[in-house]
Amino acid sequence: MSKQSRTSDLPADLPGIKHKVKLLQAMMRIRRFEERCVELYSAAKIRGFVHLYIGEEAVAVGVNEALTPEDAVVSTYREHGHALARGIPAEAVMAEMYGKTTGCSGGRGGSMHLFDASRHFYGGNAIVAGGLPLAAGLALADRMRAQPRVTCCFFGDGAFAEGEFHETANLAALWNLPLLLVCENNLYAMGTAIERHEAQTDLAMRAASYGMVAWAVDGMDVEAVEQAARRAAESIRSGAGPHFLELRTYRFRAHSMYDPDRYRNKEEVEQWKNRDPITRLVDRMREDGDLGEELAGIEHRVTDEIDRAVEAAEQAPEEPVENLLRHVTSAPVEVS
Repeated sequence: MSKQSRTSDLPADLPGIKHKVKLLQAMMRIRRFEERCVELYSAAKIRGFVHLYIGEEAVAVGVNEALTPEDAVVSTYREHGHALARGIPAEAVMAEMYGKTTGCSGGRGGSMHLFDASRHFYGGNAIVAGGLPLAAGLALADRMRAQPRVTCCFFGDGAFAEGEFHETANLAALWNLPLLLVCENNLYAMGTAIERHEAQTDLAMRAASYGMVAWAVDGMDVEAVEQAARRAAESIRSGAGPHFLELRTYRFRAHSMYDPDRYRNKEEVEQWKNRDPITRLVDRMREDGDLGEELAGIEHRVTDEIDRAVEAAEQAPEEPVENLLRHVTSAPVEVS
């Protein structure tokens, strides 16, 4: 594979029916989780900043399907989808949204700081591009210890404008790190359209200038995303060095629950909704005769899972006041 930018026309090898159902259920799990978060936020059940992943489900699901349980994942502040696709239970994620002790970060991280070391999910990051240097460090450690692991780092198109991206890309290529850089290009860095902050909007082409394999993929097609990510991960494991994927996607909701979303018109949003990744997979499966009554069953299972997650979060305990300094300050040391 040459080190150049190129647009993928995947998928070529269609997965089996069971695998398609798995992809569909994973995307629907994220969608229903996020929709419930909207309801809970509006009811003041969950608070703080909440960045929804609705519309981008194909990216999280497709990429995570290409990774092994031993691979590492570094996320962003828009991370609910990444965490769920990685296998963190909905109950643990929802409890974290509530700030309860049963949350995956003990209730201390909230929406932007989900973390699960047991699944090698090394958290979201409230700082734009903040996860990139961390991912490079993980990949460097693996290379130095000869660990056959891929570190996958998600980030948005806004992070591409930050120095951390360029420093990380340069060192990753220079040191031949086993790093998969996944740019979720949803066309808006918060409220700024990409053409207003990037003189050259072909991000894959720019990434390729660092000497790494880079190509663009339809981020609204979960099968295309998975196949591209598998090719990249396999190449990285073979010692080919870092790879960059520009996954062209779109968020259907505003940047965050606080965002009035006045920087884009409704017509644009509706046009992208016509490419809804869930609907596209459902339509493709129906055309291929791969989906019958199973859709209702998937919907029921997912809805029941989210209902149980909310119920568990409601009943979970909050951290006692006397424990609030735990993990914040160290115990006093007597000096003789």
